[in-house]
Amino acid sequence: MMLTEDTTRPAPPLPLAAFKAHLHLGTGFTESGLQDDLLEGFLRAAIAAIETRIGKLLLERGFILDLPRWSDPATQPLPLAPVRSVTTVALRDATGQTTPVPAARWRLEQDSHRPCLRAAGGVLPAIPAGGSAILHLTAGMASDWAQLPADLAQAALMLAAHFYEYRQDTGLGPGCMPFGVTSLIERHRPLRLTLGGAAPHGAA
Repeated sequence: MMLTEDTTRPAPPLPLAAFKAHLHLGTGFTESGLQDDLLEGFLRAAIAAIETRIGKLLLERGFILDLPRWSDPATQPLPLAPVRSVTTVALRDATGQTTPVPAARWRLEQDSHRPCLRAAGGVLPAIPAGGSAILHLTAGMASDWAQLPADLAQAALMLAAHFYEYRQDTGLGPGCMPFGVTSLIERHRPLRLTLGGAAPHGAA
C-alpha cells in the first residue's frame, strides 16, 4: 500500500493571523511578516502532532491510495479518517494502463474512526496481476479552519505556541505535549475496546 498527498490540490490556508494574536505578536508593522514562514512551520508541526495523536486529519486534503491487493474481496479499510469522499477508483495493469471502475461497483462507508470502501454488491473488482487499484480520496474534518471543532482549533494554537516558545530546547521528548493540549484533544481519540469494556486512552 502506498499513500501520497495529492499536491495538485491547494491546501486550506493556515490561521496565521489567529496564531499571531494567540502569541500577542504585533501586527501592522513593516517587519511584521518576517516570521510568517517560521510561524506557519510551527502551525503545521502542531497540526501534524495532533492528527497523529487522535488518528484523524484536521483540515481536508486530497490523497492518492495505491493498493496492490484488496485486504478483503468485499471491503477495503481506508488508512485515513474521516474520509469525506472517494472521487475515483481505477485499476492499473502491469503495463500502466488504467481503467476507471464505475461508481455503481463501490461505495464509501463513512466512519469517524474506521472508514472503508465496500463493494456495492458482491465483491470489489479484481486487481490485475502485477497491477494495483488507485483511489483518489478527500479526507479531513473541516474544509477550512473556521469549521474545526473549537477545542481542536484551540489545541493546535496552544501546541504551536508551545513549539514556538521552546524552539531552542532540544531536551523535549518526542511524546511531549502540554496537559492543556492533551485534555482538549482527548475526546477525539478513538476508544480502544477490550473484553471488559472501553480501555482507558493510552492503555496497552
